[in-house]
Amino acid sequence: MTQLTHFNQAGEVHMVDVGDKTITERTAITEGYIEMQADTLKLIMAGNHKKGDVLGTARIAGIMASKKTAELIPLCHPLPITHVEIKLTPQPERDRVHCLTTVKTHGQTGVEMEALNATQVALLTIYDMCKAVDRGMVIQSVQLLEKEGGKSGHWRR
Repeated sequence: MTQLTHFNQAGEVHMVDVGDKTITERTAITEGYIEMQADTLKLIMAGNHKKGDVLGTARIAGIMASKKTAELIPLCHPLPITHVEIKLTPQPERDRVHCLTTVKTHGQTGVEMEALNATQVALLTIYDMCKAVDRGMVIQSVQLLEKEGGKSGHWRR
């Protein structure tokens, strides 16, 4: 990468023109974790949380977030998302929940931001639903794992 694309020749912030780019299938896969007390994770896994199905609610929140990314990140293009999958996996051996998100589209720009946003919001939703019993939860390692499509092709961490 030789330059930041969100700046024009004069150094001013602008939205990248993707109008001449080829429409291709694009995929982004991201992950992140939320660490918590062992008892908090047990509560989530047992489904006994007063607020309801924590992981189901977080999954829906993440899907909704992916579709609203362009409203939150100033220079993101609104994209017709064709698929979102969010896997929330309790990892009791590490007192955390792992979030793995896959977002797809057929478009002129990638869906990395949509996948990262979905992962972050899914994890934030878990925090929100469980903060009454565990304010010390930590969201960490939200990152792009893989992206496919477009001129830059396939990238994997």
